[in-house]
Amino acid sequence: MNKESLQIYTARVTQGSRSDLVLVMYDVILEDLETAEKAYNDGDIDTFEHDLKHAQKFLNELMGTLDYKYVMALDLVQLYIYANKKIITAIIKREIETLSTVKKVMSSLRVGFEGVAKEDTSGPIMQNSQKIYAGLTYGKGTLNESFFDIQEGSRGFKA
Repeated sequence: MNKESLQIYTARVTQGSRSDLVLVMYDVILEDLETAEKAYNDGDIDTFEHDLKHAQKFLNELMGTLDYKYVMALDLVQLYIYANKKIITAIIKREIETLSTVKKVMSSLRVGFEGVAKEDTSGPIMQNSQKIYAGLTYGKGTLNESFFDIQEGSRGFKA
């Protein structure tokens, strides 16, 4: 994951609802799978393994946050276990063929959670986070991004 992706995910986490956070986890997993595949094709096995292990961490987080009193959670955990087994196979055998099925499963689940996130009206989880209002301006041969913080110093813990 590069620095730009990390900044984007950070902004999404600070501004997102619970459903948005699940989408962020799916996006991180899918990005890790893409970068692992690219690293494999470039012959960089260390990065390949690192990115797949990073994807596994987020997959394990998805498994750990399920509420097992619902039947759907049992179905989801089975899909997550299946995806995890395929990632383990890719790491052990050092091949990318199994990753296409993982990407299909994760992409399909992401679409479903995207629908849930659209209906989620709970608001951001982080209540005292920085509100980001971004804008782009054009300079001579450059594109500048600026943001305005409406809270000006009221971030952090409140006593």
